[in-house]
Amino acid sequence: MATPYADVSADKDDDSEIFHLHLVSDSTGETLEAIVSAALVQFEGVKVRKHFWPLVRSALQMNRLMIDIAEDPGLVMYTLVNREIREVLEKCCLEENLPALSILDPVINLLGSYFGQKASRKPGRQHIMDAHYFQRIDALHFTMAHDDGQLVENAAEADIILVGVSRSSKTPTSIYLANKGFKTMNVPFVHGCPMPAELNGLENTFVLGLTTSVERLVQIRTNRLRSLKESADADYTNQLHIQDEVKECRRYCTERGWQILDVTRRSIEESAAAILNRYQTWLDKQEDGALHKRRPQSKDLQ
Repeated sequence: MATPYADVSADKDDDSEIFHLHLVSDSTGETLEAIVSAALVQFEGVKVRKHFWPLVRSALQMNRLMIDIAEDPGLVMYTLVNREIREVLEKCCLEENLPALSILDPVINLLGSYFGQKASRKPGRQHIMDAHYFQRIDALHFTMAHDDGQLVENAAEADIILVGVSRSSKTPTSIYLANKGFKTMNVPFVHGCPMPAELNGLENTFVLGLTTSVERLVQIRTNRLRSLKESADADYTNQLHIQDEVKECRRYCTERGWQILDVTRRSIEESAAAILNRYQTWLDKQEDGALHKRRPQSKDLQ
């Protein structure tokens, strides 16, 4: 049975108008939530309460659910592939005068037209435990075990290695990349401390340095210490010390031919996208180089 839950971003005691969004899915609802959340950021100052209704698997469930939806009327968005359940929802929304939209229909219809094939109409297919699923789980295990410079002797096993000073978003970026299926190791650059020798001479592993503005690091580190209720560390939060630290890290990466990404104004998702773009370019060059080494000379083709 569907278990409803609501977003608490809108305060019930607020007198301003609240818009209700009902998100109905026959699966986990993650896809629907992600799409709606991405769209909502374009509307500032609008108070929204999202009601989530996942795992709707029968017409009877849908009928019962519509009673609850009618209590807080609003826009209904859904990802339902079962035609019977969809018909119940659409009929009830029409009777209650509620606007309703199937989020995936335009994409599925366009893909079906392009492929010349009908969709299978089976719920939750994206959550099947296929090879990619287990690849992601393996990547997550690897990334968590190799966080913050741990087990650096396994550097050659990583798909991506991130190097950066403290609080440069190495860990959250690594986890995000792992969730995409990439084994990611992150290694902290500590001022005055020698870096692991295992990072030298890595020819077949993509290594990238993360950097950010000195001002941002000062703010983040200061807030970090406050949240931990620890006294300020003179070096850790000192602007001049951090400036030297960032310069040293950049020099260390540049000397080894590693690319550097400035994450100052990037979200974790944006940083990850930029990293994967560079990683793919690096892979293409690696493959081109390997192909060039294997390619016979012109005289051999005569």
